[in-house]
Amino acid sequence: MKTIQKLSVLALVFIAIGCKEAPAPEDDNELITTVKLKFTDGATSQTFEWKDLDGDGGKAPTIQSVALKPNKTYKLDITFLDESKTPISDITSEIAKEADDHLVIFTPMPTNLLTYTYSDKDVNNFPIGLTGSIKTTATGTGSLKVQLRHQPLVNNMKQKNGTVAPGSDDVNISFVVAVN
Repeated sequence: MKTIQKLSVLALVFIAIGCKEAPAPEDDNELITTVKLKFTDGATSQTFEWKDLDGDGGKAPTIQSVALKPNKTYKLDITFLDESKTPISDITSEIAKEADDHLVIFTPMPTNLLTYTYSDKDVNNFPIGLTGSIKTTATGTGSLKVQLRHQPLVNNMKQKNGTVAPGSDDVNISFVVAVN
């Protein structure tokens, strides 16, 4: 009888241990309140900003319209900041350190308005997008969608494959663009 009682107690202990809730996965997405696009043509550079200092909800973000010249190639550098902290946190350096988990995607609309070419690659030879070049075409207006995709390990397998599909958005914003 004592053996049955001991086994019953052991069974209850194993059931109790097995029923513990697994810890919730951490949300590794970054809080980004400011995105800066710096276009450089020779000695001239222009910076355009998207800001949402109070995060999702609340006040609408402020977005500067991008103005570029036709038939030019610009060097493009992007900066990601969290201005909700003091001092301001430059997330760009963290993205660079974790480059094999991040991808910046630039999607123009209409698609023939701009062409983006990546200049940086991670250790697996996939693009990163913190620096590159933008070539404008003839005059026109449209938009430039900027996405920062967070593509970390899942079940010890790399997600990043150079495409937008895997992962989740740290940033998904659009700038109005005028090429004239």
